[in-house]
Amino acid sequence: MSRRARVSPAEAGLPDGGARRRTPGLRREEVAVLAGVGASWYQWLEQGRDISVSPQVVDSVARVLRLSGAERRHLYVLAGLNPPVPEVEPGRRDMCDGLRRMIDAWMPYPAHIMDLYYNCVLYNDAAAMVLGMRPDITQNCLVDFFTDPMYRSRSRSWAENARTVVAQFRAASAARPDDEGFRQVLADVSAASEEFVALWKERDIEDAGQIRKELDHPLAGLLHVEASVLKMPVRPDLSIVLHTPMDEVTAGKLEWLASPEGRRGVMYPVAGRGYVSSAHDRQRA
Repeated sequence: MSRRARVSPAEAGLPDGGARRRTPGLRREEVAVLAGVGASWYQWLEQGRDISVSPQVVDSVARVLRLSGAERRHLYVLAGLNPPVPEVEPGRRDMCDGLRRMIDAWMPYPAHIMDLYYNCVLYNDAAAMVLGMRPDITQNCLVDFFTDPMYRSRSRSWAENARTVVAQFRAASAARPDDEGFRQVLADVSAASEEFVALWKERDIEDAGQIRKELDHPLAGLLHVEASVLKMPVRPDLSIVLHTPMDEVTAGKLEWLASPEGRRGVMYPVAGRGYVSSAHDRQRA
């Protein structure tokens, strides 16, 4: 009833009629006509009676009442149906500045943001220094996990974590079985890595959560971090991956790498020369 009151007849494409309406917004009968259902049935729906409701009818009612994505999913729950996969509200698509501030505030610890298909959207300086994220790789976290030689050389826990990474990607893709984006990533990583293909055939499923990593950094040495995958309801298409040090020694090393002294010692990729150890050497190269 509250959502009917928000929609005027004019907004719904109905004539106002000129007469004073006792109820603000749309009447039950008007919602029923616009949604293509019977007036009595719609009244029973509002009253919460035990009636059979299909997803198609719920979507029609949600469209007429101009429900947001969260409200539409809530209506599914009220109707006893499995809610649809969350979608991004149009007004929430441009959040890059706020997300950039968030992962930059996580410094000196690595943080990055992925889309549904594991494409890296943003990463902070620590992710570049510690995880080797950089412009000249594919920028897809799944493909790079299996194909980036820099990351492979640093990750002592690579073999242990590979199975989990693949199982989590299968779980994410299974939620959208007809999505061409997932199919393309699967084709790309399958063509690039036999190791991925072997793990994919095992058909393991695991929800995204936390992964512990042991990284052997060329300057800082052994780092113990825990990667936590977080979701924001307003941007269900994005995952925020925050890396937290698991001990004080690792925390100190990450702080040093982010310091001016540490940054001067970070290894930089140079075409034809592998990696050099300072910005000065990079300029000379």
